[in-house]
Amino acid sequence: MTEAIQVADHVTSPNPHLILNAADLVHLEALAEGMMRRHPTLADRFFEEIGRAQIVEDQQMPGDVVGIGSKVTYRDETTGQEKSVTLVYPEDADITRSQVSVITPIGVALLGLREGASFYWDTRRENQRRMLTILKVEQRSEDCQG
Repeated sequence: MTEAIQVADHVTSPNPHLILNAADLVHLEALAEGMMRRHPTLADRFFEEIGRAQIVEDQQMPGDVVGIGSKVTYRDETTGQEKSVTLVYPEDADITRSQVSVITPIGVALLGLREGASFYWDTRRENQRRMLTILKVEQRSEDCQG
């Protein structure tokens, strides 16, 4: 049901460095807890990512790291196709506006990664492994979200 995700750094590390905003941590952990009944595999992955992330205060959050509210442009290295999405909490998700929930497989994979990082994505429909690379991260101010 869920797509398997394996994150890989753009160099060689299978687990690139993740950075999360401390202000989002309680909400993210609550979301992961809520996912345990519906999607335990994805919830485990989410907890694993949160657990290995470096947690920083809001003012220390680098601008090139994907967080809640970030607009992310990534490229499928197999097809060359680029896509831009904004990472949001589930209550703000709207696929027609390219607003992707943090508790989806792609949302979990993107959270905390820096520009230039790559990760493997095992597609459900085509049953292929694809590498996606984060090309650009843009931060939006709080008053622009939603």
